[in-house]
Amino acid sequence: MHPSAQAGPLRRFAPASLPRLLTPAVLFGLVAPAAFLVLVALAVVAPGLLTGVDPLAADPLNALAPPGGSHWFGADHLGRDVLSRVVHGARHSISIGVAATGLAVTGGVLLGLAAGLSPKWLDETLARAFDVLSTLPELLLALLVVAVTGPGTGNVILAIALAQIPNYARVIRAQTFVVRHSGYVEQARTFGRSGLAITAGHVLPNVLGPIPVLATIGLGTAVIASSGLSFLGMGPQPPAAEWGAMLSEARGYLRVAWWQALFPGIAITLTVVCLTVAGRRLQRRFEGRAS
Repeated sequence: MHPSAQAGPLRRFAPASLPRLLTPAVLFGLVAPAAFLVLVALAVVAPGLLTGVDPLAADPLNALAPPGGSHWFGADHLGRDVLSRVVHGARHSISIGVAATGLAVTGGVLLGLAAGLSPKWLDETLARAFDVLSTLPELLLALLVVAVTGPGTGNVILAIALAQIPNYARVIRAQTFVVRHSGYVEQARTFGRSGLAITAGHVLPNVLGPIPVLATIGLGTAVIASSGLSFLGMGPQPPAAEWGAMLSEARGYLRVAWWQALFPGIAITLTVVCLTVAGRRLQRRFEGRAS
């Protein structure tokens, strides 16, 4: 084959495709959020790779030290390194969000399937319950659950999950109605397959399509909720490094040490924004609108 023929596809790709990959929309809408989420995941899994400073090590001589020198993000009122606490705090905040989202997805799928496959009276009862719970703000509902169960990481996870379950259940219920009346499900019934086999083999796999999109966006909401509950003193207790708890500790030092609240606040904001961008991207792909 002539060399020019081999180079043809490369020449066609470089002028047309590469500029599209380097546009601001792609860089800020896909590459930057993905890179930041990878960084957050690394902070959760292996924070020691990002900082070697102990987040609990107090140094009174450097209390409220501004950013710079040995403390890139400054030091808090006890002299603890803010950068180290932000990095290690990702493990608490993200882990709570992931656990709560996983529990909410599981509960929502089970309740949504139960409603969609149940007799009409039970379906209507569950549907009205989902509607009522969905009208309440998730953080308020989670706060109500924590007020009853008490503070603690486990109770915060349960509270956030219970607040998010109705959102997933409503979507799964609607999907179940569509799938249960589809042709392939009717054909499976004609062949004599049991209801459990039809649910496991046909209904469940075909109702889970929207879940990755909802779970990605819901994870951002769960991170906000966990940080909010920790801000109110209901999550991981001091001296544990957690983004919401760090904001709570920084309230009394905003005038003299703005950095103590700024960096955990930025971490929460960027994480939620990037998760939302990723969720919207998945939604566009799911709906067939992404190039």
